[in-house]
Amino acid sequence: IIMYLLWPLLFLHVSAQRLTLFDDRLKQPKQEGRVRLVGDLPSSGRVEVYHDGQWGTVCDDGWELAEAQVVCRQLGFPGAISVTTGGQYGEGSGPIWLDDMNCKGSESSLSECSFKGWGVTDCSHKEDAGVVCETGTNITSNRQFSVDNSLGLSHDLGLLFDSGDGCDFRINVRETSEEEELTFCVHKIILMFYPELNITNDSRNLTVNVSQTCHPHVSAFLRYLYTRQIDVSITSAQCLHQLAFIFGVKKLMEDVGRTFTLLLPEDNTFLTQVSMYEYGVRTGDLVLQENVLQYLSWNCEYLISSPVWSTISFHMMDALLQRSDLIVNDEALLLEALERWIQDKGDEISSDQQASLLNHIRFLLIPVDKLYEMQFSSSVLRQNHEKLYLTGLLRGFQFNALPFSKIRNKMDNMSSEYLSRIYTGDEWSVIFNVSTVKYPRYDYNYNRRYGQNNRILTFSTPAHPSALYRKQMVFWQAQVFLSAQECSNYGISCYSFPVARFVANGNQNMYTSTIRYSNRLILSCKNENNVFHVQDFKNSMAVIPNNSSMDLPNPCPDDYSFRFVARPEYI
Repeated sequence: IIMYLLWPLLFLHVSAQRLTLFDDRLKQPKQEGRVRLVGDLPSSGRVEVYHDGQWGTVCDDGWELAEAQVVCRQLGFPGAISVTTGGQYGEGSGPIWLDDMNCKGSESSLSECSFKGWGVTDCSHKEDAGVVCETGTNITSNRQFSVDNSLGLSHDLGLLFDSGDGCDFRINVRETSEEEELTFCVHKIILMFYPELNITNDSRNLTVNVSQTCHPHVSAFLRYLYTRQIDVSITSAQCLHQLAFIFGVKKLMEDVGRTFTLLLPEDNTFLTQVSMYEYGVRTGDLVLQENVLQYLSWNCEYLISSPVWSTISFHMMDALLQRSDLIVNDEALLLEALERWIQDKGDEISSDQQASLLNHIRFLLIPVDKLYEMQFSSSVLRQNHEKLYLTGLLRGFQFNALPFSKIRNKMDNMSSEYLSRIYTGDEWSVIFNVSTVKYPRYDYNYNRRYGQNNRILTFSTPAHPSALYRKQMVFWQAQVFLSAQECSNYGISCYSFPVARFVANGNQNMYTSTIRYSNRLILSCKNENNVFHVQDFKNSMAVIPNNSSMDLPNPCPDDYSFRFVARPEYI
């Protein structure tokens, strides 16, 4: 205990600065191709790029929103709001490094875009380019959650941190390009618990590069190193995550990464989600990567139709296409979207990369009529990968023509190809709107038989996507119950509400030796096209969690829909 009580605290020296920047590569010193914003706010200013040992500006010739998107994402912002030209943020000095910029918008850094050449320009500093980046200020929630990984003595250690007694190690926090710093005095023994910092007995100080945007959160982060407790808000989450990355505090990275999920439903453009995923890749945060991929999988159909679709990276596309929780109308739509993405990328991805992505398409599950039409369509992509397409078509036709007993022994090696994603075409799903659930239309004949619940729909689906089963129908009954009495009217015991029931009627038992149903319930915002929850059915029932227990918050509690999806698969 005495040893712990010797642990010190923090001395803070703050110097106000006019120059601001926000950089996602916090662990690195100045390096080729980095960008910064010079202005009064972290999210807007004159764009400067680092090359050949010095900072220089960018000419506004060809400076449009695509270029601004690249800059803002490189700096860690969700995206760009607008561009500025004509030296609106003041004229720079030194070289003008870039001119005649031509970005696609998907590049990870500004220097990856097409331009004349380093320092090749006919511009003056009166033409210096600038940007205004998105900051997430439209997020109004002040919700906080507490991270508590303490092992004891947290209160005492926190007081010791606050007192600053006996510190023997200095942490210098600076903006990468500036001489001014924040100085924190801490105890070396605390830092030695974090091997990534390489603190030794001979160490006396540590200098880290942190954007000025995150300076207000450094003190709380260092206090966490003592107490293992911290309050995290939406506005502080990214800075705390970046600081945890710098100091190698992996547990805090994971905990704060979960907070990012609160941001996921906030942006219907998908810019924030794609940026968060790439940030998770850079920092090695697998929890954050999975949370983002799950959300994008659930909202795949909306993502496909958004402008962001053409900008996502190869490794992100590869990760998405391997998932079975993709929600999409059918597999043919997914193939068409992938082909469009490959065409938009052009020479950015190799032929081998194209083939690896196309191999993730589940040709066997493309509706047989669309499979048939595919053999008569032609494109450069299909010509370049003719063998792959022909193989996919052949296997698709085999899957639709052969009985399951013939292909069962092949399934172990190619099981994912036979596994349905969450297909929401009309033949596989039905929708309840929440207004129907809350305010049902009164039907005398129905209510005379079943009571007050008319939240019930019946529909039929093929027994399986294979053409062999398409005329063998399964009849389904989809219901939503809001009270124990409603459940009791059907001889069901329910303990939490609302609860959904999805049950097959009639002769479905004839397929149980060959086919099973892994059905899904999808909750989505009716007007905002935002899927925020997906749940499976257990014994034909799905208890819908309340807002506080969902993985994602319900962004539209008064205007959402229930979609029931039948999902057959071979056993």
